[in-house]
This record gives sequence, C-alpha cells and structure tokens, in this order.
Amino acid sequence: MKELMMKKLQTSRHLLGLILASAVANAWAAEPMDHAAMGHGDMPMDHSAMTPASDAMQAMDHSQMNHDAMQIDVQPMPAMDHSKMDHGAMQMDSQPVPAMDHSQMNHDAMQMDVQPMPAMDHSKMDHGAMQMDSQPMPAMDHSKMDHAAPDPSAESRTPIPPITDADRAAAFPDVHGHKMHDNAINSLTLIDQLEYQNADEGSVLAWDASGWIGNDIDRLWWRSEGERTDGTTEGAEVQAFWGHAISPWWETVLGVRQDFKPGSPQTWAAAGIQGMALYNFETEATAYLGENGQSAARLEGEYDILLTNRLFLQPRAEANFYGKNDPGRGIGSGLADTELGLRLRYEIVRQFAPYIGVSWGKVYGNTADYVQEEGGDSSEARFVAGVRIWF
Repeated sequence: MKELMMKKLQTSRHLLGLILASAVANAWAAEPMDHAAMGHGDMPMDHSAMTPASDAMQAMDHSQMNHDAMQIDVQPMPAMDHSKMDHGAMQMDSQPVPAMDHSQMNHDAMQMDVQPMPAMDHSKMDHGAMQMDSQPMPAMDHSKMDHAAPDPSAESRTPIPPITDADRAAAFPDVHGHKMHDNAINSLTLIDQLEYQNADEGSVLAWDASGWIGNDIDRLWWRSEGERTDGTTEGAEVQAFWGHAISPWWETVLGVRQDFKPGSPQTWAAAGIQGMALYNFETEATAYLGENGQSAARLEGEYDILLTNRLFLQPRAEANFYGKNDPGRGIGSGLADTELGLRLRYEIVRQFAPYIGVSWGKVYGNTADYVQEEGGDSSEARFVAGVRIWF
C-alpha cells in the first residue's frame, strides 16, 4: 500500500512538472524577453564547476527510435532585440578553424541536383528607369609612353639589293618608233564625209576627205572636197600642203589648191594653220591667193560630242570669203557662203561609222544675186546620210 502511494506521488509530481514546463514555454513564446534589464554583468558565475553535458550524458542509441512517427511542434523563435546588448563588451575566444582535409572525400559519389536557370524575361524590365553612375574616363598619361619612331638607320631583315644597269634596262626598254619627235614615218587617211544629200536640184553625192604622211614634226597633207548632182560635177578641189608642228596641238601649213569646178580650173597658193583648240575643237584657217589677184579665205570647225562609247554627235561649220567678184564662177566679194551641219554617227568599229544628219547652206551678197539669176535659192536645207571611214 505504501509503495502504491509513493508511485501516485511520483506521478503527481511528474504531471505537475509538465504543467509548469508548458506554462513557462507558453509564457516564453507569448512575450519576448528583454535582456537589457537583466544584470548579466553583475552575476558571478563559476564556469569551472560546471560539468559538460557531453561528459555527463551517456551515449544515446538512436537506432531503435522511430523518427518518422515523432510529432514535433516547432514554434517560431520570437524576435530578439539586439539594440540593448553591448556587443563591444563581449569577450570571444576566436580559435582558428582547422584546415579541412578534402583528400579523403569522395566527390564523385556526391549527388547534386543542378537545376537549369530559367530564362529571364527582359521585356518587363524598365531599362529607361535605371540610374547608372557614368564616371568620366580619367585622362591617359602619354608622357610615359615611348612614341619615338624606329631608327631609320637600322638594317632591314631582308635588305633590298642595289639597282643595277640590267634592272634599269629591263624597266625602261628602248622602244623604237614610239619616242616623242622621232623620225618614224606614219600616215592617216580620213574620209570624214561620203554622203548622199537630198537637194532641191536632185540627188547629190558629196565628199570631204583629208590625210597625211610623215613624222611628228613634218608632214605632207592633202585635202579634197566636192559634190556631184545627178551625175554632174558641180564643184571639186584638191589641196596639198607641207605641215610643220609649232606646238603639241597646232601646226602651220603651206601649199597649193587646185579648183576643177565650178568654171574653168584655177590654181591658188595656200597658207594657214590647223589644229585642235580648247575642248578638242578641230579648227582649220587657210588663206588663198589666186590668179588675176583673186584672194580667198576659208574657216572650218567641227566637234565630236561623245554620247556613248560608240555614238557621236558632230556639229560642223564652214565659211568662205573672197576678195573680189568673179561672175564667171558665180562668186561675189565678201562673205560668199556658209554651211552648218549636224551628223549623228555610230561607230560599228572605230574605222567605220555610218551616220545621218542635216545640212543647211546659205549664200550672201553678190553671190546670192548670181545664184538667184540662175534660178536657185539663197538658202537650202538637206537631209544627209553617209559613212565615215579612216585607215
């Protein structure tokens, strides 16, 4: 009976202890503890008399426990107010952490669950609102750099051999017949106009040709022009000159001119200048002195306008002057006649080019009177078609 009473007493004590422990735990969880009011600094505590729990506690056998069935009520730890603590007065014995020996670890056996990082959606970010502190780049000090150029006296790794006479001869060979002002003989024949003209009197065949033979300084020139109407020669002449170059683009000419038509044949002494004026304008100016004190002058000019690599438009003009009237040949003094033409040619090859165009002629003064007496017109426009040939 006495033993039963003792067991009940122990059970009551055990229940009372659990009730008190539960009340203390609930009070601890309900109200945070203010350590600032506690005088921890005044409490003398002798830690030397304490026995570590590890020494007093016997080893516990966890192998027989069912940890899965345990119900653990984990209460959140109340917030701790550190503002009242004097951390500066704490004495901490900082011991160095011993070095860890990784040589005994089996890193290959470790299982690590590495999840790929999800793609980041930048479309929702407001980059315009970002504040970036852009600091200016500090100035670079070039004073310490060695910008000096390499020494020109230093020898190249692959030195260039000196130039020899054989090298000069190979670079500048002696090309015969192509030197400036050499004595090579060259020649050119140009049929500038060989054309059909639709005139009021009928079909007209007209020609204008020239050529030369010689070197760069001295040449023998010839010219010929005329026309035939319905098989009858209305005008024809031939000229021969000696030409001497006075500049790269100009030369003087001196020679004779022979007229076969109109009228009786007539011979003239001729002198003039010919060449290429500004912008490649080909020019001829010739003065003549004929029989019985007759004099004449002729001016001619033409210009090639390049439309394409093979298509050319050529305007042309000619004017004739005479010193006195010659009724037998229908020529009056002063400005006798002019002719203006415009021809469009296509060079199938450079030496051969067909063309079409128009020509307009007019007579003046006494020459116009002579023409009208014969029943002609003082001015006339003609359609022309022909070929241009040179070789």
